[in-house]
Parts: sequence; C-alpha cells; structure tokens
Amino acid sequence: MNPDRTMTSSSNSSHRPRLSLGSILYLWPRERVMDFYAEMIESPVDVIYLGETICSKRRQLRPEDYWELAERVVAAGKQAVVSTLALIESDGELKTLQRICADERFMIEANDLGALGYLEGRPFVAGHSINLYNHRTLAFLAERGLARWVLPVELGRETAADLLRLRPEGVECELFAFGRLPLAYSARCFTAYNRNLAKDDCQFCCGDYPDGLTVSTQDGQPFLTLNGIQTQSANTHNLLPALDEVRSMGVDLLRISPQSAHTAEVAEVFAKVLDGEMDTAEGMAKLRDWAPSGLCDGYWTGQAGHSAGLSPMETR
Repeated sequence: MNPDRTMTSSSNSSHRPRLSLGSILYLWPRERVMDFYAEMIESPVDVIYLGETICSKRRQLRPEDYWELAERVVAAGKQAVVSTLALIESDGELKTLQRICADERFMIEANDLGALGYLEGRPFVAGHSINLYNHRTLAFLAERGLARWVLPVELGRETAADLLRLRPEGVECELFAFGRLPLAYSARCFTAYNRNLAKDDCQFCCGDYPDGLTVSTQDGQPFLTLNGIQTQSANTHNLLPALDEVRSMGVDLLRISPQSAHTAEVAEVFAKVLDGEMDTAEGMAKLRDWAPSGLCDGYWTGQAGHSAGLSPMETR
C-alpha cells in the first residue's frame, strides 16, 4: 500500500475537516492500548496515528505491533500514520527511527528533524514538535515530500490563516483540536525526578499516571502536567467552539489527543457538531465533563495558553 497523498483541501465554509487521532502520549499497559485502538477504529476518526513519540523505554509495543495495528486501521477504511519519537538521544533510538522510516507501507509522522533525511522524496507528515512557523519552511519541506503539517500548538488563528493562505498546493494542515497541550521536551524525566528516581532507573513510574501527573500552583490551581520527558498543559485544549472558523479557513484535519477515558465520545461530539447533528453549547457541556482539569484555548485566541477565550456562541 502506498501512503495516501490524494486528499484535497478547500477554503470555503462548506469544507468539512476530517478527524484524526494522535498517538497515545502516555504509558498504558499493552492490553489497554490494544483495547483502546479496537474502540477507536470504530469511532468517527478518519486518520489514526500510531507509535511511541515520548520515551523509547516504553516498550510495551514494538514497531511490529504498531505495523500490525496500522494494517487493522487500513482494513477498517481509515488512514494509518506511524509516528516517530520527538527527541532522539541515543544510537539505539536513531536505529529505531531508521527502521520505522524504512517501512514504506504507511505514511510517517516525523516528530524530530532527524527523521526528514530518511523520508525525503516520499509523502510524510510534519508533527507539531517540528518548528514549522512560516510559508518558506512549508515550501522547502513540500519540495522534499511534505504532505501534511500539524500546526505548532503555540501558534494561533492569525498565523494559521496566513500559513493556510500561502501553503503549497496539495499540502494539508492539521490542527491540534482537543487534548492536553504538548509544550516541551527535555533530556530529563521529570516524572522519575518527582519520585527521586534516576531516569535510567525510572521503574516506569509514568505508568502510574494514565493522563500524566498534574502539577498545581501554590494556591492549588492546576498548572502543568508531567509526562516523562514531556511537559503538557494541565487544562485540556479545545477548539470545538472554533469549528466554523477553522472550516472557513480550509483546515483539513482536527486532531484529538488520546486520554484515558472518553476519547471515543470526544470524537463523536466533534463529528456531530461538524455534521450539524449537535449544537456547540451541548457539545461543550459534554467536553467539560471529560476534561480532567478544565478547558482552554488561549493560544488559538492570542491569549495565555491556559485561558479560555472562546465561548460556545462565538463562531455560531
């Protein structure tokens, strides 16, 4: 199977973005991962990203397991994309990266610039951790095979609109639409550090936090989430109230990031609002119940990332 690069985009209000499911960012037991994907294959998402993007020590699933899952995704009529690590630190990780990129059955999401050298000349996705901030970089990567890019999460509606207006022909734009925001990566494992453990002897303690370890301010307000080497927002980023806006921009895909509960229901809400089967206010009421620390959209609106500036009525 050749990676699909035939999807087209539109810039009018009738354009209906597809839904994607990002890779699982947390350490879940193998059985739970398998059950999760069995459920999500039956959900309204159109594209499913598979692969370990955070820590190479998380080996519950091997590349062969992700390739097998990808075959199931394709058999269900959806697109499978295999994702790479966001931070390459060792020779072993580089060899795994080379191995993943050498498999041409599925499109690859590059989350580290080191992957691009192995993908040149074939369609690939640039993940949000690649700092793709302007149309010149888009054009440069499009000449080397870029088929889709995920807008870096700290960029807002104005930058998104500019990039969409100037993007190369045939290159799709994907927005991170729901989930705890991926903010930073470090060589240190802060989840292990919280347990007074060395990174090399972490005892896989991140597995005790299926949605990450929330860090609060001194006055008890959720602030950040620790997920191994990754730092996330505490609040859940949510663009449901902006669906009319992103539709009119011509955004092609909206990414839902997996969480330990209600991911399929979140996808259902987005699909129903996109299809006019549910109004935004009803959808927002459901999403609030499924966000562990509350909702935010500040980066999209040009405010502090943890803030919530959009109302359910703003784009209706």
